[in-house]
Amino acid sequence: MDSKSQRLLAIKKLIQTQKISSQDELLRKLRKEGFDPTQATISRDLKALQVGRKADPEKGSIFSLPDQHQSLQEASGPDLSFLTSAIQAIHFAHQFAIIKTLPGYANSVAIAIDKAGRYEITGTIAGDDTILLIPSEGVERKEVRRALITIFPALKDTIFFPSH
Repeated sequence: MDSKSQRLLAIKKLIQTQKISSQDELLRKLRKEGFDPTQATISRDLKALQVGRKADPEKGSIFSLPDQHQSLQEASGPDLSFLTSAIQAIHFAHQFAIIKTLPGYANSVAIAIDKAGRYEITGTIAGDDTILLIPSEGVERKEVRRALITIFPALKDTIFFPSH
């Protein structure tokens, strides 16, 4: 039970539901959940999840997820608003997401998604105006949506996720 995506999801859940102040504490909690990562693996996982720290009156500081603090990518990353305007719609089919773009923009949008390195997204395949987005194992649609909004913040202000 130690696949990377399962471990990342477990770390995310622990950080969202508990006050964790150190990698050692996180490692102990993960072992109770049936995982057996090394300290180096935990460090890489925290980086992949863009985990930061926030002040806590009880523990001094605790881990927090990008949803709970402004991520470095949002603060200093490239402005992808021109690509956001090329995205026409995002639909889900089974576990996959289909992203429709203006003609000729699919490759650029797919490259931006892949370069973001989000753990929720395994990869993309792009045509001229359509992208097949393949989520990581065990990742839900809402997590893919959040990842896409992290990459393209302007998606938050628009409804690009039709229900069908």
